[in-house]
Amino acid sequence: MFFERPDSGETAILVHVGADAQKDEADIREFEELAISAGASPAALIIASTRSTTPRFLVGAGKVEEIAAAKTLHNADLVLFNNTLTPSQERNLEKELQCRVLDRTGLILDIFAQRARSHEGKLQVELAQLKHASTRLVRGWTHLDRQKGGIGLRGAGETQLEIDQRLIGVRITQIRKNLVKVRKQRDQGRRARKRAEIPTISLVGYTNAGKSSLFNRVCGDTTYVANQLFATLDSTLRKLSLPNFGPAILADTVGFIRQLPHQLVDAFRATLEETVEARLLLHVVDCNSDERELLIDEVDKVLHEIGASDVPTLLVFNKIDLLGDQHAGIDRDDEGKPWRVWVSAHSGAGIPELLTAIAELLSEDTISPTLPLSPSQGRLRARFYQMGAVLHESTDDAGNSTLDLRLPRGDFLRLLAEAGIDPAPWLPLPPPEPEFNFPDPPQTPDTPV
Repeated sequence: MFFERPDSGETAILVHVGADAQKDEADIREFEELAISAGASPAALIIASTRSTTPRFLVGAGKVEEIAAAKTLHNADLVLFNNTLTPSQERNLEKELQCRVLDRTGLILDIFAQRARSHEGKLQVELAQLKHASTRLVRGWTHLDRQKGGIGLRGAGETQLEIDQRLIGVRITQIRKNLVKVRKQRDQGRRARKRAEIPTISLVGYTNAGKSSLFNRVCGDTTYVANQLFATLDSTLRKLSLPNFGPAILADTVGFIRQLPHQLVDAFRATLEETVEARLLLHVVDCNSDERELLIDEVDKVLHEIGASDVPTLLVFNKIDLLGDQHAGIDRDDEGKPWRVWVSAHSGAGIPELLTAIAELLSEDTISPTLPLSPSQGRLRARFYQMGAVLHESTDDAGNSTLDLRLPRGDFLRLLAEAGIDPAPWLPLPPPEPEFNFPDPPQTPDTPV
């Protein structure tokens, strides 16, 4: 960006540094998928042990020679590391191998840069890239060590590195100001939904778990879907109607991954706020994956990091069509509440059960009163319709209405209080207190003193 580096290409040598290649098999497979998602063509995979790491190259000198030989053999012009490289290690490897070197963070940033479509998404990716690049400017320019002195050439005396750092700092400040405006717009949208009493449901999960396919199936939308990592970056909101509940907003968000770079978590905080502010999270899991429990833990870590670990969550085990012997349905806990639903976004199996489970969880504090209203209370009647809380309405000859409602108890109490109506006659009676008949204490004979 602000410094001279070898051009990047598509033919890549993959390098993984780990303690046990067998245990890291899933991680290596995911790394290969990341490289392919970025547009690279993996030509060879080289595995190095953590026991032979060095501060200069991360890998040992022998492995550097092996990487260089593989690069020459396959005519590769890119080396990808499934690890985090320090700026000096990245520069040393590029100097030694004479090709572009990217670590895992740089690879994910490149994928995000390719997939961002909205103005907000592009700003967030650029912010993350600038933060990452600002640590990699050291010794980037060698031909402009310091501005010259003399007549007509005197300046601030900055080195080219200092100028580059200042330019990056200015651009980061501009992007942050623009993202503040984006956050304000999102806050306005959330406040409008809260005023309309429409709950938000957010899809979360590991990347490529099928969130966008499920989103399209539930909402009848055409969001971009592909069998690749990070197919979705920009948050998408759509309205859906839940049975015996009413309208809700479903949000499709960016997928999570192991070792998600902190720059991306910080940069995409505006998008992830949809998750934090949601009334319910649908944690979509690829149930066909051999390590689905591990992936669930990885998503839970990110949810905790962004402050969404306390939001109620429903597990959605997707892709049951790949299992063969698993049927769609709802799993309930000891209290009868849904905690997991088995679905297939591809075939549509389990989607009705999913909508039912969502409605149940959102309706835990929902009541179904029957409320009579006079013609003068038309404003209150309109509010109930605006919320989508009216199930049925009947009207007599005098213009009086009787509304069969279904809505959260708190919303019902608030609306009636604003209208100056006592809600007590229209609330369901609480269950009777259990009666306990305690036996009389046993009589003890009097004892002489």
